[in-house]
Amino acid sequence: MTDQLVRDNIKRLKPYSSARSEYKGQAAVFLDANESPFDTGYNRYPDPLQQELKEAISAVKGVPPAQIFLGNGSDEAIDLLFRIFCEPGQDYVITLPPTYGMYQVSADIAGVGVREAPLRPGIFQPDPAAVLAQASPQSKLLFICSPNNPTGNSIRMEIMRELLGAFPGIVVVDEAYIDFSSQESALSLLGAFPNLVVLQTFSKAWGLAGIRLGMAFASEAIIAYFNKVKPPYNINQLTQEEALKALKGREAQEATVQQLLGQRALLQQYLGGLPFVQRIYPSDANFLLVKVDSPRAVYDYLAKGGIIVRDRSKVVLCEGCLRVTVGTPAENERLFRSLVSFEEENTNLAS
Repeated sequence: MTDQLVRDNIKRLKPYSSARSEYKGQAAVFLDANESPFDTGYNRYPDPLQQELKEAISAVKGVPPAQIFLGNGSDEAIDLLFRIFCEPGQDYVITLPPTYGMYQVSADIAGVGVREAPLRPGIFQPDPAAVLAQASPQSKLLFICSPNNPTGNSIRMEIMRELLGAFPGIVVVDEAYIDFSSQESALSLLGAFPNLVVLQTFSKAWGLAGIRLGMAFASEAIIAYFNKVKPPYNINQLTQEEALKALKGREAQEATVQQLLGQRALLQQYLGGLPFVQRIYPSDANFLLVKVDSPRAVYDYLAKGGIIVRDRSKVVLCEGCLRVTVGTPAENERLFRSLVSFEEENTNLAS
């Protein structure tokens, strides 16, 4: 099935052969890659396929290394999916707004059309019939963000199963926030659905947004195409080392996640007591989508006090909403006190 969806030029592509891919063993003298011979710790090219790092990720995620691709953030994996599967000017992808904006941007860069099947208002779940009504042999990718950004909710597993079984193309489940969710990962579906690609990241729960490391999990056939199309040394040595270090400290990562979940619940309680807060949507992520009176006024007041949240009030189905990331206890306390001050000042003005 996968080969039928891949662009013909990608099937025919002869990938670049790097020095480190041609010789993978140990040697005393390397004179093959035009590197500096003087040892700086980083004078040699990194492993182009990041084997040691993939082994460490495999041990945590329970997915074989041959089914893992690593990219410069999840954005690289998204970009490569367009390059592999979507013929510019002919094919299109389907998104489920409101959702992560890079799907649209990547499509625009690739010259690929986008058709939308909006989530159901209020509950932010897909309507499978509406999604599949948009499908055709030219609909190569379907993007499902779960937990969804900016709404924070997980997409129900039974809906994902239905779409995976019926969609004619590749279903991409973007799980950037999965570590904060009580719902199981779509990784559990990899064995049953060869058209599934699951994206995860080190940017959120691992606290490593600065090293830019994203993960894609899929069938060996799809991963082989990722490796065929990617730049030869797309993950630098520093990033690989920092990720390995983090994976060895998994207990610290899990403790951080638990602390953020506790702060998320506390922040939800804080915000729920403010008169101008209309609704706080349930969240399985490290942020809350909060519907408020006068969202721009709230945003500007917070920004004036040095606190930045995200104004999502002009996003479809998120009218009147701000997206608030869960911070440290001190940051959340400062946010709450600023919002109390905002309420007091507006009450005084009204009187």
